[in-house]
Amino acid sequence: MLSILKKEIISYLSSLVAYVTIGVFLLVLGLFLWVFPESSILDYGYAGLDSLFSTAPYLFMFLIPAITMRSLAEERKEGTFELLLTRPLTDLQIVLGKYLASIVLVFFALLPTVVYYYSVYTLGTPRGNIDTGGVIGSYIGLFLLGSGFAAIGLFASSISKNQIIAFTIAVFLCFFFYSGFDSLGQLLSLQGLGLQDLGITEHYQSVSRGVLDTRDLVYFIILICLFICLTLFVLTRQRQKSIKVRVLITSLIVLMVLSFLSNLLFTRFDFTKEKRFTLSPISTKIMDTLKSTVKVTVYLKGDNFPGWMKKLQRATRDKLIDLQAYSHGHLQFDFVDPMADIKGLSDEEQKKAYDSLEAKGIVGENHTIKTDNGVSQMLIFPAALVTYRGKEIAVNILQSRIGLSDDEVANNSVQNLEYAFSSAIKKITSGGKPIVAFTEGNHELSDVQLNDAMKSLSDGYNVGRIDLNTIPFNILMKVRLLIIDKPDTKFTEVEKFKADQFIMRGGRVLWAIDQVNAELDSLRGHGGEQMSFPKQLDLDDQLFTYGVRINYDLIADMSCSQIPVSTGSLGGQAQIQMLPWLYYPVFIPVSKNPVVKNLDGIRSEFASTMDTLVIKNVKKTILLTSSIYNKKLTAPHILSLQALEQEPDTKDFQSTPKTVAVLLEGKFTSDFMNRPLPQGLNEQVAILPQSKPTKMIVISDGDVFKNQVGSDGSPYPLGYDHYTQQTFGNKNLLLNIADYLTDDSGLIALRTKEIQIRLLNRARIRSEKMYWQLLNTVVPLGLLLTFAIFQHYIRRRKYAR
Repeated sequence: MLSILKKEIISYLSSLVAYVTIGVFLLVLGLFLWVFPESSILDYGYAGLDSLFSTAPYLFMFLIPAITMRSLAEERKEGTFELLLTRPLTDLQIVLGKYLASIVLVFFALLPTVVYYYSVYTLGTPRGNIDTGGVIGSYIGLFLLGSGFAAIGLFASSISKNQIIAFTIAVFLCFFFYSGFDSLGQLLSLQGLGLQDLGITEHYQSVSRGVLDTRDLVYFIILICLFICLTLFVLTRQRQKSIKVRVLITSLIVLMVLSFLSNLLFTRFDFTKEKRFTLSPISTKIMDTLKSTVKVTVYLKGDNFPGWMKKLQRATRDKLIDLQAYSHGHLQFDFVDPMADIKGLSDEEQKKAYDSLEAKGIVGENHTIKTDNGVSQMLIFPAALVTYRGKEIAVNILQSRIGLSDDEVANNSVQNLEYAFSSAIKKITSGGKPIVAFTEGNHELSDVQLNDAMKSLSDGYNVGRIDLNTIPFNILMKVRLLIIDKPDTKFTEVEKFKADQFIMRGGRVLWAIDQVNAELDSLRGHGGEQMSFPKQLDLDDQLFTYGVRINYDLIADMSCSQIPVSTGSLGGQAQIQMLPWLYYPVFIPVSKNPVVKNLDGIRSEFASTMDTLVIKNVKKTILLTSSIYNKKLTAPHILSLQALEQEPDTKDFQSTPKTVAVLLEGKFTSDFMNRPLPQGLNEQVAILPQSKPTKMIVISDGDVFKNQVGSDGSPYPLGYDHYTQQTFGNKNLLLNIADYLTDDSGLIALRTKEIQIRLLNRARIRSEKMYWQLLNTVVPLGLLLTFAIFQHYIRRRKYAR
């Protein structure tokens, strides 16, 4: 077999056809990866070789058949195959020798592409900012693909003595096995049969990312063995020898058993530096326990996406592939372009289509895209829809944030993908939803003001309202999360007691408290001035016992949102101007806690400062703070709209950041320890002096979860400011808090996952673009030519002697 291997390699590399074939492969590959803008690594902007591993398979469909077409066809045409049979070699040794020679030649053709790695390594920001482990893993995938195509090409070469026919058959079979099964699987009558699993694409895309799944490895082994067996079968039939049926059946049984065991017992090797394709045990458990089909429809598909959007699109597909690997076939996904069906419709029909998507939670976003001709607007739908047994839940893929570049937004979004999909799938497939209750009875926010907060939570929770005064305590204990949102009147001892003992028994509470009475509407209705004064909620002692104190003051912050102000009239029309209102701070999360990590700015109204206290067995985590440009105003304080006319002096607003949101976790002491049951309590409830391990979040602003309401009484989405048409992170904050406080599995901890952003030096690319294009198209050809000349020189010297 080694003699056959050596003979094939020397014979092939001694012909001009070999170098022309490999040269054309490297030239076309270089043009696609470094010159053509649609697939150019330089235009993509990220330090990786993703384009290589997505483009090479289609070039392999022609390169490898060109290598293998002569392996057996030429031997049989020239009659030298019979000479081989006279040697002490079996058919298997001959076939394996030729097959291994083809693999070596494929490896030889890929060697010059190391120049691409060097270029990306050099152009990285900083230099060397490339995931070498991921690249190695991807090369393993490409090598497995080449090995599979080589087996197919060898089989095609055994069918005919004509090399052109063998080449044509091999190209067709390579294309069919790579893409054909995917196309068949999309036919309506064949959907659900899992034909995609028989194709190469499903398995190659998994390995080409840098993660080797033993099921994919076994697939390629089976594919290679199958076509080698078919080649042996053809050769045996051509020589009219009897086929060993027992050997054939045994081989088939072994391959089937191997396939079965690979699906039953599998493992994955993640070569990437951050192990970004390694799922957490929580996610794998969620996927493993799926009982029925979950369909994920991703709307992030379209033409002419910029590099950062392509990265997010590819990462979304990769994450769904990872989740699918553990779902036992119960997770299916598809990418659709919503604009493809909308473009040809009338304006009215387009509006209906947009409204239909928005009703499902799929909202389009306009993004400014830089082009060679300037900038253009692109409407994208960065969301997915998870469907399970008739239920639907939307997943927001894009984690936008004020002040971040597109690349940073894309990287943050990629980090959040596992949590976003795992959380949505868990919510939609779970048997019973946890109960989330908003309090009422103390002039809290109205149903209209909480409309979108309750609607958003209803996807994963049973949401309602309760009155602490009247609700029986045993019914209260069925609530998983209690939200006390902007009460305006004093709490009774009964209400405080029920809330306290709810916490002592492990209940979770979100406090959103306004300590100072201040409203913009009241300010406008009183001639532009109003006295802000402390509220009398009688919650200070209770919160103090738990470890936090909300102060009677207001935060004026130069990092704030804007409000509309009438600046006069022109032609009978009021002139409205948007001006920054210091008492509407926008809190930019800086904490790495999963509740707030990578969230956009949080819009607030008349927030207060808070202090944390040292309490035994209670851990405190600061979630939100003001900016460093803030000023504290102690209540009572006169608020005036005339302040809008004055430019704030930065010197007056330089201060340490003020805490406005804190997470408390641990065992809390009861505020009613050593106290009798409050009067008015019409039931017997045992007083627990200390709580079970539990957690709560306290926010010193009651308007954080209030949605704005239009003039016609219709609510706007939570976090959306209809004056500035800007969306803040308030809704995501609420959803994250609900997930954190109600879920003890640690699922939300997935939001802390860090993935390094790997960018190319774009300034250097702009100035040296032509150099790198020439380097990566010419140098691989130069290396090939150098080897050809050296090999020819050695060969001449050898035979000249």
